[in-house]
Amino acid sequence: MEALLHFLPQVWFVILALFLFLYVILDGFDLGVGILSLTSSNEERRSLLMTSLGNIWDANETWLVLMGGALFGAFPLAYGTILTALYIPIFIMIFGLIFRAVAFEFREHAERKLFWNFAFGAGSFIAALGQGFALGSVIEGIQVDEMGHFIGSTLDWLNWRTLLVSLTLIQGYVLIGSTYLILKTEGELQNTHFRTAKLAAITTLIGAIFITISTPIFYETVRNRLFSPPLVYIFSIIPVLGILLVWLLLKSINQREEVTPFIWTILIFLLTFLGLGLIVFPYIIPTQITIYQAAAAPSALVFMLIFIGFLIPIMLFYNIYNYVVFRGKVVSHGEE
Repeated sequence: MEALLHFLPQVWFVILALFLFLYVILDGFDLGVGILSLTSSNEERRSLLMTSLGNIWDANETWLVLMGGALFGAFPLAYGTILTALYIPIFIMIFGLIFRAVAFEFREHAERKLFWNFAFGAGSFIAALGQGFALGSVIEGIQVDEMGHFIGSTLDWLNWRTLLVSLTLIQGYVLIGSTYLILKTEGELQNTHFRTAKLAAITTLIGAIFITISTPIFYETVRNRLFSPPLVYIFSIIPVLGILLVWLLLKSINQREEVTPFIWTILIFLLTFLGLGLIVFPYIIPTQITIYQAAAAPSALVFMLIFIGFLIPIMLFYNIYNYVVFRGKVVSHGEE
């Protein structure tokens, strides 16, 4: 029984990490394309960007909803505390997602599309900004009492370090959005996103370097974990692998490859997630409450695990099927 009490929270920690990773990858390029739409030079280009998302963007957000439900069921204490501490960043994110969704649908039927074009791009930027502030706050840690209840202030999430994380995440979304558009477009529009992908790769790398250097300097708990065996050996490898992946990404962009930039970008995100997971684990409320302290009853975790065990394959199949059906390039009507 003791082993089960330790095993089940670990399983749910991995499941939540999987949901978050899938959301960041799938909705990440959605948000990136939305932000890039603000820079489109004409309505035809902007329409192509919107068309590339038309049949997939809403399904990608399902993983965020599923993650929220799983967090509530598996770690109810963490759900209540995190949402209380990050109420404003989460509100910003939800507002941006709703604003973007409304703009996407209204734009299709509007005669004057200028406002809805801006609303879609702005909503994407706002949603990414809120997610970045939330991520930065989790890395910093949330102040709680001995019962795990939030005791910090309303604006604990707002400082230059969380702003740096937020801006870097936005650049990461622009990067994955650019590499996605390299896959989906051709001609001059594709060349434009080769350039935006290269620029975003460089700015994302710069932001990641600053975060990697500043995090152990300003946070003692993170510093103690990073420089303690055996994690010190793992974390010494991750930056090297990250720089290697960025070099391979830039090389594939310079060689005008279409598929590999997207693959290298996904691997960069995966490596980042592994690093963050190692920093956070076993805490679900960094750096105070562990997954074992915040976990729901074992019977609830087992019941949810059976349900999720059926749901995950169905959702993955639907996502894969969706991308297979709507694969290929998007072209303007004049090129068909």
